[in-house]
Amino acid sequence: MIEAFVYVVLITLAEVITVNVNLVWGILSHIVLLVAVILHSALVSKQTRQNLLLSLALVPLIRIISLSMPLAGIPQIWWYPIIYIPLLVAAWQVIRLQGYSWEQIGLNFNRIPIQLGITMAGFVFGVLEYLILMEEAKEISLVLQETRLLAAFLLLSTTGFVEELTFRGVLQRNAVEALGRWWGIVYVSLTFAIVHLIHQSLLDVGFVFIIALIFGWVVNKTGSLSGVILSHGITNIVLFLVAPSFF
Repeated sequence: MIEAFVYVVLITLAEVITVNVNLVWGILSHIVLLVAVILHSALVSKQTRQNLLLSLALVPLIRIISLSMPLAGIPQIWWYPIIYIPLLVAAWQVIRLQGYSWEQIGLNFNRIPIQLGITMAGFVFGVLEYLILMEEAKEISLVLQETRLLAAFLLLSTTGFVEELTFRGVLQRNAVEALGRWWGIVYVSLTFAIVHLIHQSLLDVGFVFIIALIFGWVVNKTGSLSGVILSHGITNIVLFLVAPSFF
């Protein structure tokens, strides 16, 4: 399914335009991609290809929502629900259209020991990513530290739950069905890493790719998102709320 990888290249190009060329052009590039992927999914006949393309539309949607929302004057702590609630609605609509149950997309507690292990790994991932994004993390921390408990809850429920539901719950499930187990995991991990180009650190992109591979393997092995949701949320809590106070 070569077109799926072509779209990843185009998403990368749109991210590079957004970060390094012009914000408006970047948003327009993602809008064009969003429309193209949705139309393409409607035109293909094979169900697995159609499902993968439709779920892939969530990726440019993330950037469109995050960069187009009128957030000026709103406290940064509230940016998370404002951005992630529309994405959650979109992801849930894809799940509903494709007829998946909660169990099928990983909203369960299978294989508890593995879930606990990947959850605890989130503390290590958070410290390592802080060492990569130290300056950016410190700036964000100055804002979030004022409401630590609320910020921790929002990081867990938005970056943790919504992103894992989108990438490992919806996109990976469809990618594995269309591309095979390992290619599907690599494909989603690469896509997830690419959207981190916004941090302007290739080291962070590489780090996120490795973590995404681990998350992808865990979800594929257990059929559950519970551990990676907690691990992802803890990673960001450590990155923005805990590590800046200790380093």
